[in-house]
Amino acid sequence: MDAKTSLKSRLPSRHVTEGPERAPNRSFFHAMGLSDEEIHRPFVGVASCWNEAAPCNIALSRQAQAAKLGVKEAGGTPREFTTITVTDGIAMGHEGMRSSLASREAIADTVELTMRGHAYDALVGLAGCDKSLPGMMMAMVRLNVPSVFVYGGSILPGRLDGRDLTVQDVFEAVGKHQAGEISDAELTLIERAACPSAGACGGQFTANTMACVSEAIGLALPLSSGAPAPYESRDQFCEASGRAVMALVHSNLRPRDIVTRKSLENAARVVACTGGSTNGGLHLPAIAHEAGIEFTLDDVCEIFRSTPYFVDLVPGGRYVAKDLYEAGGVPIVLKELAKAGLLHLDCPTVTGKTMGENLEEVTGKPDGRVIHPIETPITPTGGVVGLKGNLAPDGAIVKVAGIAAENQVFTGPARVFECEEDAYAAVKARSYKEGEVIVIRNEGPAGGPGMREMLATTAALSGQGMGKKVALITDGRFSGATRGFCVGHVGPEAAHGGPIALLRTGDMITIDAIEGVLSVDLSDEELAARKAEWPGPRPTNYATGALWKYAKLVGSARYGAVTHPGGAAETHVYADL
Repeated sequence: MDAKTSLKSRLPSRHVTEGPERAPNRSFFHAMGLSDEEIHRPFVGVASCWNEAAPCNIALSRQAQAAKLGVKEAGGTPREFTTITVTDGIAMGHEGMRSSLASREAIADTVELTMRGHAYDALVGLAGCDKSLPGMMMAMVRLNVPSVFVYGGSILPGRLDGRDLTVQDVFEAVGKHQAGEISDAELTLIERAACPSAGACGGQFTANTMACVSEAIGLALPLSSGAPAPYESRDQFCEASGRAVMALVHSNLRPRDIVTRKSLENAARVVACTGGSTNGGLHLPAIAHEAGIEFTLDDVCEIFRSTPYFVDLVPGGRYVAKDLYEAGGVPIVLKELAKAGLLHLDCPTVTGKTMGENLEEVTGKPDGRVIHPIETPITPTGGVVGLKGNLAPDGAIVKVAGIAAENQVFTGPARVFECEEDAYAAVKARSYKEGEVIVIRNEGPAGGPGMREMLATTAALSGQGMGKKVALITDGRFSGATRGFCVGHVGPEAAHGGPIALLRTGDMITIDAIEGVLSVDLSDEELAARKAEWPGPRPTNYATGALWKYAKLVGSARYGAVTHPGGAAETHVYADL
């Protein structure tokens, strides 16, 4: 038995390529022009979320071709396939946003089914928009075949009147337009200038946050998350990822060797120090769940609290993803964390080296503009904070990057809305008051269904100049582009009878991001009395189809809003079949 045959004998694709009984299967491969040699090589799935829905995904098809070249160069046979993605910038502010978080599960599920159905041995996964990044990483950990993640890259910033623009500026311009501060023509100028190229939204919103996570957790090659989508260097990263996955096939280094409690903590550090999206607190527990690791919102927020915030990125700061890349990218950020003893350096990565060994090769230093030295951070604690209290027994999360400490405590009367549409209509009509806490409920994972993001509402508030004058809480989510004092993931959600379901307009709510508290000025007895009178979950308009199934299966945001029992309940691992 030669080395090549020995390798194939332990890989899943032997079930479709080896032996006389697999002649019918091989005939299909011959039909696609594969040679005998290609058929008997390891099969590498090259999965992308390419589509024409939005600029986030449009470059992924080109990049997949480069990844396939790398696989071929290293002795593998690439098999390209695509999966869905729902792009939040298009889905935002209407019913389409209910599909967004559910699409994360669909991506993980469809990649799993494709890999299982065709017995592929390894995976290169390319993703471009918010939920497709964690969805692809979840599939990798679930399958546990050698895998390398590739981010499609960020969009280039728009330019108008001498300043950079992102899509966040367009959402906020809508609020300014509603307030009469800008004209139709000015709104049109911003709309046309904000998004000038392929790539995902350019600030430290959810896509770029999870791209940074892919490097910090060890599933992506160093620096690969940084180059904007139009840069030709992205193709070089893709080719290198194809070669890297074949090295992993030979060494049998798998995602669950890489995704450990320690690497998840490293990833959470990077979310915190970059002022990343609150959605990091949802996706990291979901990735952990696939490996059978319990890593909850509480664990994520504990790390957030002990991590300095030192990377100055939009929306809390001034710079975009392109600027971070040009300042040295995630490796410089990781090196600063390591300098302060905040990184586990013994974690394996897809390079075949440990995190510490990778960082030994990094020679750059913080530029003091985009990346500050960790000794002189922007703030001493992370840009994202966890909250708990009698209004959120299961926790909640708030992004404080860019919010001065004196503005991180807010007490005011609740103004309760039963859904996002009602709240947005009230904001548009300005039928709310300064000093209020806007409450949007029935938008949790099950109650929405789909845990919608509230960017249209929060951006309208910011555009009206009210971002610091009101607060907002919800059992739904916020976009990574959200700014202002906005609390999401309040749990238990209203559909599960959490305290947010029991609130009434006028109840006094306190949000204290310094002490980590979210509370309502009601006694336990009053809350119990209201719970006894609660009529039950608000009916939704989804009695069939994908969202009905999602609502029936989805769990708490505290554990990542997952839909199956996870790695802890497995009786087998696909890669070992």
